[in-house]
Order: sequence, then C-alpha cells, then structure tokens
Amino acid sequence: MPRIRMWGRPNSLCTQRALWGCAEAGVEVELTLASATNGPQGNIYNGFKPYGIVDSAEYRAMNPNGTVPTIQDGDFVLWESNAILAYLAQKYAPGPLHDGQLQTFVRACQWMNWTNEYLEPHLHTLVMELVRLPPAQRSAERAEKARQGLLKPLAILEAHLAKLPFVAGEAFSLGDIPPGAAIQRWLLFDLERPAMPAIEGWMRRLAARQGFHRHVAPAAFHLA
Repeated sequence: MPRIRMWGRPNSLCTQRALWGCAEAGVEVELTLASATNGPQGNIYNGFKPYGIVDSAEYRAMNPNGTVPTIQDGDFVLWESNAILAYLAQKYAPGPLHDGQLQTFVRACQWMNWTNEYLEPHLHTLVMELVRLPPAQRSAERAEKARQGLLKPLAILEAHLAKLPFVAGEAFSLGDIPPGAAIQRWLLFDLERPAMPAIEGWMRRLAARQGFHRHVAPAAFHLA
C-alpha cells in the first residue's frame, strides 16, 4: 500500500477531504496533527493551546500559507485539499475516484470548487458562531445570515442530485468528497431547513463508504 505524510487536524473540513480521498485511493496516511487554531483540548478561542507546527519555518517552507492540509509524497509536496484530491485521483485512483474520462474529472472539479465558493464561507461562519467562539462572542444574527445564505446553494445541489446519484454522474467520484463533508457538517448543526430528499439520499450513499464513516461522519469532528 502506498504511504504519504499529511499535516492537518481531524476537525478541519479540508483535512477530512484529504483523508477521505486517501481512504478511497487505498493510500496509507501518516498524519501529523497541525493547526494554528485547534489543539487536543479544543480551540484557541476558548483558551486552549493549538497543535502548532504550521507557523514553523520548516512547515512554511512546504506551505507558505500556514494552512492545512499539506501532503508529502516522496519528494513531492502539495497543499490545498482540492488539489490533493485531484493528485490522488490521477496518481493512485483513476478507478475509485473517477472513471478515467476527462469530462467526469472536470465535472468533479467543478463541484469541488463550487463547494469552496458557495458552501464553505457560510459553514465557517456557522461553526464559529455555534461551536467555537465563546458564548459571549457569538452572534445569532450572523448565524442566521449564514443559515439563510446556504439555502440557495443547497437548492442548486438538491436539483442537481434529483437527476443524478452522484455529483459527477452515475458513480461516486472525487467530486462528491468536498460537498459531502460540508453537508455532513450542515446536517449535524440541525438548523431549520427545507426538505432535501435528493441530498439526503445522496448522503446515505456516501455514509456507506468507509472513508466517509471514518473521517467525516463522527459528530466530534464537526461540533468541536
């Protein structure tokens, strides 16, 4: 089994993407816990120490942004979770992560980038306002604005999945990973939402996958 190094934290959606992708690709991961904002006891907003590493000179030489995840595969270093998924799909898993067709691959990339643009900003606000900030610093107004901001993109995804079982077509692909992790967090927040039968059916299909079960499903990875 191939093996790579990864720096990240389990409650990071972007790290979850990369870990899930590795599981699908059959790649073993040596994970080093790294973060500027979260540590073993909790997040810095509540006075806990972060895992660190990301501000070190060694890490910044690999990833000048100081973000997670970063992977190292032999001498090759890569950051940005969507790029990592594309790399895994091309090098290790053209079967498990896409069907080898260019159109499938770029359609998957479309939904990965869509997740970053239309879901992640609102989810970041929600996780801060509902989970990570001390209660005195939270804003119900900001949380509600983020909840409402998700409704339009969720309706777009719902309409798309009413026609297809997975985002890039008839089979699971790397394109399902970023929105799947994002929607899992959204559902665990248990906020008011319209009926989403197509999304819920898709999530049940994703939940049957071992990589999702291990790296995305646990509530502790989203509510901490």
